[in-house]
Amino acid sequence: MTQTNTIPVIAIDGPTASGKGTVAHRVALKLGFHYLDSGALYRLTALSALRHQVALNDEHALSKLAERLPCRFAGDQVWLANENVTAAIRAEEVGNTASKIASLPNVRHALVGLQLGFRQPPGLVADGRDMGTVIFPHASLKVFLTASVEARAERRYKQLIDKGFPANMTNLLKDLKERDERDSNRAVAPLKPAEGAHTLDTSRMTADEAVEQVLKWYAAVRKHA
Repeated sequence: MTQTNTIPVIAIDGPTASGKGTVAHRVALKLGFHYLDSGALYRLTALSALRHQVALNDEHALSKLAERLPCRFAGDQVWLANENVTAAIRAEEVGNTASKIASLPNVRHALVGLQLGFRQPPGLVADGRDMGTVIFPHASLKVFLTASVEARAERRYKQLIDKGFPANMTNLLKDLKERDERDSNRAVAPLKPAEGAHTLDTSRMTADEAVEQVLKWYAAVRKHA
């Protein structure tokens, strides 16, 4: 039986629309590792809360929802019970709700065990906001992806339009700034680079270039292990 703490983890953190999901997913594919989109867990909790009309200040009820999430990931598809909600969890209302409930300590605590369970052989690439600081503090490689708010708003705009969602650039900029403020200043697991993390500004990089850089860093880690 494999010791969990010997299974390599690449933790990729960063703000909304920094490109961390795309980069993490591609790195996982290149290495043949499992992939954890931790933000999807908060979005799934948010979607469940909206559907069940749970008040966003009812921390107890929200944490119970998070504890019992009947979710699974199949490639880049996200399932809630028997429903494919890959597109539904990307709606702006769900994203904004997820950012709000992510500041609640009991909700974060409820999702810790679920996230740790994704660490399976041969390895894991985990993306989120506290992967390297809280969930996997001893990760083999920690990366903090960042980008200017303007570059991130443009990416988010394109993502939403491509998926058939309405989008407004002014509103997106405002929402991203508010989300950054909320994520960086929350009392529990604030968004920040983990100790020893490599910072990568993707404002002027393609996804392929960012993936290549992360793979180079991981190759260097393995060489010196």
